[in-house]
Amino acid sequence: MAAFALAASITPGPVNLVTLSTGARFGLRAALRYVTGATVGFTLLLVLLGLGLYEVLEHWPFLTEALRLAGVAFILFMAWRLAVGDGTLSDAKTDIAPTFLQGATLQWLNPKAWLASVAGMGAFAANGEPERVWRFAAVYFGVCLGSMACWAWAGTVLRGALGNPSRVRLFNRGMAALLLGCAISLLLS
Repeated sequence: MAAFALAASITPGPVNLVTLSTGARFGLRAALRYVTGATVGFTLLLVLLGLGLYEVLEHWPFLTEALRLAGVAFILFMAWRLAVGDGTLSDAKTDIAPTFLQGATLQWLNPKAWLASVAGMGAFAANGEPERVWRFAAVYFGVCLGSMACWAWAGTVLRGALGNPSRVRLFNRGMAALLLGCAISLLLS
């Protein structure tokens, strides 16, 4: 369970890219608020899928498509926020770090989170037995929180290397381009 959770949590994806950027732009404390929200949001998604939400989505496939499109829109919004930033770090008064709620929301709109949840529940709690669902969710919560905290810490380390607004803008635009790539791949899938 833990190995699966680690492989799914620590690999790059939209949420981890935003986490890295948040650590670089706003510091570890702000990034950890976002990380906590993303972890809680993912764990809630995992539990609900394990307890039967997937069956609801199979009955109403338009909801799956609506979630996919909403995910693309939210990822594009986050990319836009990164791309238009002025390159100042946490002392900027006009830019706001991603929040706990945005972290949780992005997980619900993140196809990687849905795939990891469905695959994980299929592998470790396929029968929907509540005890196994909750055990897997508890393991995943700890691993996900730690994995994403690593991305936040890496961003904080990069913060020192960025040094000036022009480097920060370049970094932000690179992160925005990666998020744009994620959104395009979602549209084409």
